[in-house]
Amino acid sequence: MTCSHCGPSSGAPTLVGSPRILLVGNPNVGKSTLFNRLTGARQDIRNAPGTTVDLSTGGWRAFGSQLTVVDSPGTYSLLARSADEQVVTELLTGDIQVEGGKPDLVVAVLDATALSRSLYLLGQLSRVGLPVIVALSMVDVARAEGVEIDTETMSSVLGVPVVAIDPRHGLGLEDLAGAVRTGLDVLPFLIGPDAKACTCAEGGDCCGSTQAADATTLAELLEDADDVFAWVEVVSSRLGAKRPRIDTTFSDRVDRVLLNPVAGILILLGVLWGLFQLTTSVAAPVMEWAEGFVGGPVTDWALALTGALGLSDTWVESLLIDGILAGIGVVLSFVPLMFIMFFALALLEDSGYLARAALLADRLMRSIGLDGRAVLPLIVGFGCNLPALAATKTLPNAAHRTVTALLVPLTSCAARLTVYILIAATFFPSHAGTVVFAMYIGSVLLVIAGGLLLKLVFSDDTSADPLFLVLPAYQKPGVTTVFLSAARRALAFLKGAGVTIVVMLTIMWGLMAIPVTGDHDLADVPVEDSLYAEVAQTIAPVFAPAGFNDWHASAALLTGIVAKETVVAALSQSYQVDEPEENSYEDAEGSDLGERLRADFDDASGGHGQAAALAFLVFVLAYTPCVATLAEQKRILGWRITAGAFGAQLVLAWLLAVAVFQIGSLL
Repeated sequence: MTCSHCGPSSGAPTLVGSPRILLVGNPNVGKSTLFNRLTGARQDIRNAPGTTVDLSTGGWRAFGSQLTVVDSPGTYSLLARSADEQVVTELLTGDIQVEGGKPDLVVAVLDATALSRSLYLLGQLSRVGLPVIVALSMVDVARAEGVEIDTETMSSVLGVPVVAIDPRHGLGLEDLAGAVRTGLDVLPFLIGPDAKACTCAEGGDCCGSTQAADATTLAELLEDADDVFAWVEVVSSRLGAKRPRIDTTFSDRVDRVLLNPVAGILILLGVLWGLFQLTTSVAAPVMEWAEGFVGGPVTDWALALTGALGLSDTWVESLLIDGILAGIGVVLSFVPLMFIMFFALALLEDSGYLARAALLADRLMRSIGLDGRAVLPLIVGFGCNLPALAATKTLPNAAHRTVTALLVPLTSCAARLTVYILIAATFFPSHAGTVVFAMYIGSVLLVIAGGLLLKLVFSDDTSADPLFLVLPAYQKPGVTTVFLSAARRALAFLKGAGVTIVVMLTIMWGLMAIPVTGDHDLADVPVEDSLYAEVAQTIAPVFAPAGFNDWHASAALLTGIVAKETVVAALSQSYQVDEPEENSYEDAEGSDLGERLRADFDDASGGHGQAAALAFLVFVLAYTPCVATLAEQKRILGWRITAGAFGAQLVLAWLLAVAVFQIGSLL
């Protein structure tokens, strides 16, 4: 039913261009799954203006029209206590505009298994003054638990269209499209709870307070929570949707194990280990294939093209092959890794386990100002920083996302291990394993110290609050939905970070291609005569207090900003010797590269080669992450915060390296 006397006018809303549909709902209610179903591949992810909060927008083709759908962050209330909840409020008031205006229609996604909680949010939405329709999700889960909700009765009681949906399986979407069309074409659907809990369907005067709100009046409208609670209670009773007496549900039985203080922690560790393996062993062959495809067939085609154009053995060919295509190869090699990680995260989230993992790890994460949900990206970071940053998207709190994204580069990714092994085996052959282990302990300590510091800078009103989570019912993940979600986020990485990676790698090619000494042609220059070596020699004195004032070391650190796994290769290239063939202590200890390193580090440090080696290791552990990680940080946090973090990590790494060398040289 419609409310014929709500609002200042009984006319239909004026729509200009593509109508804007805003999805609003509690966390874990299926809102994002619905968004993925409606929009498919026609999506874009952007930060809300002035925030690090993600907004997903997409196109939905329905009833012959093109609609713009906006997926807002999950929230339990419009009384904002976090940046994410504030974004929802500002979307509703028009302070944040998508496609040039306020939403034309709000689709309130309600959870049939927790109707009272969802109705509380709906009651607040009613006071914003925008047309609202209801999409009732989790109906199948509620039915399995003995809860039946009649959507026709619910629509009559609320006075707005109510549609049952199952976005995981694509059910109810046509009915939803019909309700949206009605909401856009007919009179605005405005519900208005008051102390008597009347509804527009009854012809009461409750609609009188539903004039369109603005940013200055919305908070006042929402302050009187008693009216909303009373309305929720009466509506719930009229729907007759009270949960029957059930001894235990399936989710209750599973949680007896998964939330057990002992068994639950062991299972969580197993899940985290599995995610760690995904970022290393499982993804590695796919990454190698993707990079090999660019380095093989694609490069061969490019060489054939330059040959046909008469550009063989020229700087143009070198730029194309060693610069642009090399960068594209790096980007494409990371796409499978990102997809695999996003797929795994979506599976955990869709199944309902992710909330349990957060609950188990909450006490530990509270010690550094975060909540339990941050443990997953930090653990993943020890495999690879890039998917770890991607995992921060699961954190609903913007301040926690920012802090975690800044802490992730302090986790020692697997790419650093080759450097640890080379240096440890070269300078500490009898204690190499202990030295490598100490690097990982140092990484954990850096994360803890960084968290304690960052929570003072990025803390918000919720940082000291206990974790409040509504544990969703366990359900079988929808493979299609999970696949689409993973593909969408992998594509967002490709579009957002890919260009940055290619540009930075092309700049690195330029440094190595430009000769500064000797009679060499462009892109045909020994590394020691290149601008790359000149820059390294200029930087080298900076590391004199850390004991490795040597251009070979500084050049390797420069290359490490491109990718940490290239540090050993860069050292080998600068010394013009072969790098160790095996990633083992024995092979590294006896290599020509190891002998050259010992000689130069001893010379640069005044005979304190071991102290200088430890300082070098600490610098590698703490300094700025690789290009791909920086590009993803920039996509998540923006240039300003990323640039600040870049500089701060360089300073931190230098200070730690100097301290280690100065103390070590005394001992």
